[in-house]
Amino acid sequence: MSNTTTITVSTLWRYPVKSMMGEELNGANITLGGLLGDRSYALIDTQTNKVVSAKNPKKWPNFFSFRAAYTAPLEFNTTQPVWITLPDGKVLHSDQADLNQQLSDFLGSPVKLAIQAPEAAALEQYWPEYEGESNEISNEAVAGDAPQGSFFDYAALHLITTSSLEALQKIYPEGRFEVRRFRPNITIDTSGLTGFVENDWVGKTIKIGDSLRLQISDPCPRCVMPTLAQGDLPADSGILKAVAQNRPLVPFAGKELPSVGVYAKVIQAGWVKRGDTIVIED
Repeated sequence: MSNTTTITVSTLWRYPVKSMMGEELNGANITLGGLLGDRSYALIDTQTNKVVSAKNPKKWPNFFSFRAAYTAPLEFNTTQPVWITLPDGKVLHSDQADLNQQLSDFLGSPVKLAIQAPEAAALEQYWPEYEGESNEISNEAVAGDAPQGSFFDYAALHLITTSSLEALQKIYPEGRFEVRRFRPNITIDTSGLTGFVENDWVGKTIKIGDSLRLQISDPCPRCVMPTLAQGDLPADSGILKAVAQNRPLVPFAGKELPSVGVYAKVIQAGWVKRGDTIVIED
């Protein structure tokens, strides 16, 4: 039986280019492939054919200082150009002829902007706990539970609750646990609830607004990314230490891992906006 709760949509986020800063939205179309326009682009390291990701800040430092935004409202089944703002304030257009050269020069390594991931796509991930060891950098598959050719780390949609952020703040009062650190698509206002409430949603279906229905598949394991500086948020290794206090079972990994937020599959597409009510279905 469905159980209507008092929880609602707080904020919506879209990241046009993987690992760059994105856009906060008032409303969005959620398709079977995820939030429309989310991570439609990524940079590819042309020397390794790997997807460029802030998960390896040793190779791509300050990548969170790049920002991407669409040049016009999105339409279904189209690829809309983007503006890319470099850390020095220079703005590039995704259609300009020298885009890849400009990006390569700024990053100091050859890259190209792509709209489809390479076959058997992978990215490099830095593990600070193994600093100086042979397994300091690992290769991680891309889009494990998302459409092949997409640039999602694992699933096409990522949710986090305000209760989880508040729980982390209590664990580590000195940290700044803002939504931006965790790069979700949907932040859910769970006022009145406490703890990592979305852990209990795994395996359940949730309905958002009039028609959107999601299957919650897994908790979202965390890496070094939430600890990195972005905008006015400082780098803070204590963020990940706080996350490590929440170690639910992650089904796709088959073990307990430091996690916050959850992944979801879209089982019925729909429009979602701030303030929409959420129903949790057993």
